[in-house]
Amino acid sequence: MDPILYWNDVALEANKVSHTNGAGEQTGPTHSSRALALVHLAMYDAYAGVIANPAVLPPYLSGLPAPAAGSSADAAVAGAAHAVLSWLFPTQKPFFDQKHAQAGLSNSSSGLNSGNDFGMLVAQALRQERKDDPDSKDDGYAVSVGRGAHRADPDNPDQGYYAPFYGAKSKGIAITTRHTLAAPPQPGTPAYTFAYRQVRGKGVAEELMGTLPAALPKRTIDETMIGVYWGYDGAAQLGTPPRLYNQIVRRVAIAKANSVADNARLFAFVNAAMGDAGILAWDQKYIHNLWRPVVGIREHDISMGPAGIGNNNLDNDCDPLWLPLGAPASNSKKKNFTPNFPAYPSGHATFGAAAFHITRLFYGVAPGNHAADNLFNGLDFVSDEWNGVTKDNKETVRPKHTRNFPDGLWQMIEENGRSRVFLGVHWVFDAFAVNNSNQIDLAQNVGGVPLGLKIAEDIFAAGASKAPKKSTVPPK
Repeated sequence: MDPILYWNDVALEANKVSHTNGAGEQTGPTHSSRALALVHLAMYDAYAGVIANPAVLPPYLSGLPAPAAGSSADAAVAGAAHAVLSWLFPTQKPFFDQKHAQAGLSNSSSGLNSGNDFGMLVAQALRQERKDDPDSKDDGYAVSVGRGAHRADPDNPDQGYYAPFYGAKSKGIAITTRHTLAAPPQPGTPAYTFAYRQVRGKGVAEELMGTLPAALPKRTIDETMIGVYWGYDGAAQLGTPPRLYNQIVRRVAIAKANSVADNARLFAFVNAAMGDAGILAWDQKYIHNLWRPVVGIREHDISMGPAGIGNNNLDNDCDPLWLPLGAPASNSKKKNFTPNFPAYPSGHATFGAAAFHITRLFYGVAPGNHAADNLFNGLDFVSDEWNGVTKDNKETVRPKHTRNFPDGLWQMIEENGRSRVFLGVHWVFDAFAVNNSNQIDLAQNVGGVPLGLKIAEDIFAAGASKAPKKSTVPPK
């Protein structure tokens, strides 16, 4: 048994259950990505400490004492994972106790106690390191009434605002630089107009498709499937995007027959990158504070919205009754929805690019190489949104859909980013800039994909081996 894959599976189950049981532990994209980062960094340091080969596995935390001679690496990983999970998800501790008992540690000949003690020490040190991390409450967040500013989904007006200060108040996890983005395209510019017309046509609710002007692009069957496929919008029995991306990386790791040391490094890289993606994407979201399509399309005319001015002849591009297909409220009877935080940059795009690109770097893709790879060619993946079990919000079971990716993880990075346009919850530039042919333009520092790529290359170059200090601490 590979202890990293074993506890990775437990952590992903914890993510799913936390979005199902109503306890509110580590929910939403920022805190679920943070939780997975801490679990995997604890496992990494526990394993690295017992192996004691810093040339291969340099420690993440500095100043940890050496474990006792003969300590079990498996027991250290289990002790660290169990302790961090129990701290983060206290209502699930009986489940973690059960998985710890089932971990096969009785087969280890010696060093169980000392290994477990070392793992718990790592968990305690990591908890101390992250003790000042903020929560996701709105803390009196004041909503702007200006044109172009984010406001609540009018179809879910009581949804509130998620984690407005989380990014600004969090120090980085493994980044060495607090990466930023250029401002998004503004209303009236060609890039904004292109994105506006694209999402108005391709992201509209099914029941409103017949109301669209003929000139607008329309969502295809494939695009509807893709939009839902990459969902995982905090739904019951699904959890959040970081769970999905871990599920995919597991397929790669198993296909590559990774060693335990390989998996300790890979999953620490992947989850530290997503932890930092949650910090930096949310920092940028509330700096740029861009409205979502559901507000931007309905209030496109200057007379619309709280800052509207008199105008009796509406702009023909304004669609005051427009609604999106929406993020899927799977396994519930709730409405589909627009997420309760600003559009730019896309969290999905940032998480996916960070996780998949750092995996590409791990397997030898050169930094700066943004072309197709073969890392998923020959494999396939069934999203839990289309697994033959998950229900839509009309309580109809979606069919099982098996999807392959011949262009590898790069294909996933692009498709994951575009998927949010097909749901009508993001502008395309929230993921990346595009040219006149709707092809990715990474020369522009625009969107979650460039941000995720920078995070991945930063962390991989640094080796995820330094305690998060210096430039990763936000200003007071």
